[in-house]
Amino acid sequence: MKSPDSKKDSFYKKVFAVARKIPRGKVTSYGAIAKCLGAGKSSRMVGWAMHHSGNVFPPVPAHRVVNRAGMLTGQHYFAYPGQMQELLEREGVAVVNNRVKDFDALFWDPVKKMKF
Repeated sequence: MKSPDSKKDSFYKKVFAVARKIPRGKVTSYGAIAKCLGAGKSSRMVGWAMHHSGNVFPPVPAHRVVNRAGMLTGQHYFAYPGQMQELLEREGVAVVNNRVKDFDALFWDPVKKMKF
């Protein structure tokens, strides 16, 4: 018998697989990942997956996943304040007032790039 968490674990694994495909210097949104997985109303579950991705191997670039407006809403789940922004900036992504500058230009749409 499968554990009650097996469905959630399977969803998380799919989320992690999509997040690993986000190119350096690009970002996507929780909702875009959910939509890619055929679960368009599950952006919060994508957020929870990102929250739980810290010890996953291979690593998940959770810093590349932001909200639909480009805001760094998940930053409080990182090891220290400012780490999410720091990781993005190392990849050439400018962040101003906790929002990805030029969000539309840097947006990577998994729906167009992947098939699940």
